[in-house]
Amino acid sequence: MKGEAKYNEAQVLNLLRDSSTSRRGFEIVVRHYSPLLYAQIRKMAIDHDEADDILQNVFLKAWLSLESFRGDSKLSTWLYRITMNECLDFLREQKEHGYVPLEDEAVSQVAGSNSVDGDEINRLFHQAMSTLPEKQRIVFSLKYFKEMKYSEMSKVLDTSVGALKASYHLAVQKIAAFLEEHD
Repeated sequence: MKGEAKYNEAQVLNLLRDSSTSRRGFEIVVRHYSPLLYAQIRKMAIDHDEADDILQNVFLKAWLSLESFRGDSKLSTWLYRITMNECLDFLREQKEHGYVPLEDEAVSQVAGSNSVDGDEINRLFHQAMSTLPEKQRIVFSLKYFKEMKYSEMSKVLDTSVGALKASYHLAVQKIAAFLEEHD
């Protein structure tokens, strides 16, 4: 893979399957998918350090379970599934410990302000997202931010397309209601 200017999944999979080149192949995977997965994780974990930790866990789990990747789906789908599972675990752990991100506290103070600028609207939007149940937040993030198709999302989350559409619709309604309430 000279130059590595363009990512070629077939070539990367060949590198991953050969024990003598698997480390090199995985380095390419990490370099290629880190920005994409990190951006998705940041939709769930507001804190940069937490997002980095989750991303490291994703790649650790991927490396340790590389032999179980059968190639039935794209590598990106497999990695997104690991990422979503790690995000769900993170959110469950946060919920169990009653953790409220500091950014949410700042947003609460901003919500009382009469002059709301773009940054404040963005904070309100993220606060609205943080009120969603885990599954709705993930579905909303994948659809809204990543523009992922329901069929692809269905593979990543192992859920029916109908259930995903319903989750997305409910998430949109809840976010809209939240923003209206804090207008």
